Amino acid sequence: MKQSSSGLSRRAMVVLGLAGLSLTVACGNDASSTGAQTIDARVNAVLNEMYSEYPNTISLAENSSGMLVMPLVTEAGFGFGGGYGRGALRVNGITVDYYSNTKASAGLQIGAQQYAHVLFFMTDDALMEFRRAPGWTVGADIEYVIINQGDSVNADSNTLRHPVLAVIFAQAGFRLGASLEGGKYTRIIPWSG
Repeated sequence: MKQSSSGLSRRAMVVLGLAGLSLTVACGNDASSTGAQTIDARVNAVLNEMYSEYPNTISLAENSSGMLVMPLVTEAGFGFGGGYGRGALRVNGITVDYYSNTKASAGLQIGAQQYAHVLFFMTDDALMEFRRAPGWTVGADIEYVIINQGDSVNADSNTLRHPVLAVIFAQAGFRLGASLEGGKYTRIIPWSG
C-alpha cells in the first residue's frame, strides 16, 4: 500500500515530537535528581546565582510569602514538544514541599532549551491557593519581572502588587523565549537518592 508523503510527514512529526518529549524528561532530570537533598542543593545554587546576578531579587524574596524555585526546566520540541523540571517551595527560607513542572505544546517549533525560574508569591492568599491546588497551572495573570538574560529586575511598586511574580533566567539552548504559561505544577514526594 502506497503512503502519501503528507501522511508520512505527519507521522514523522508525531514520532519526532514524542521523541523530543521523552528526551525532555530524561535530559538533566535523571533518577538521581529526585532525592530531596539533590533538589535542595540545586535550589540553593540557583538562588545564589539569581541573587548574585539580579540583586533586586533579594528584596522580592524578603517581601514574598513564599517562593517556588525550579532550578532546571528542560524543554524540547519538533512540531510537538514538552518541558519538565523539579523544584522546591520555600517559605521563610525553609523547603516545605517539592513540585514538578510539566508543559506540553504543539505548533511551529523546533529546538531545545534549559532555564531556571522562580515564582514569588507576594500574598498569603496566592501562596495558599497554590498549595491547596491539586495541580496549579500558570495563566496570563502572572507578572514577569525578568524574562531574558541581560534584563534587569522590573519591580516597581505597581509590580509588587501582583500576587505572583516570575523570574526566568540562565537560559541555554537554541529555542529562546521561555514562557511559563501553560505549565502545570504538581506536588511530588521525592525519594532519597
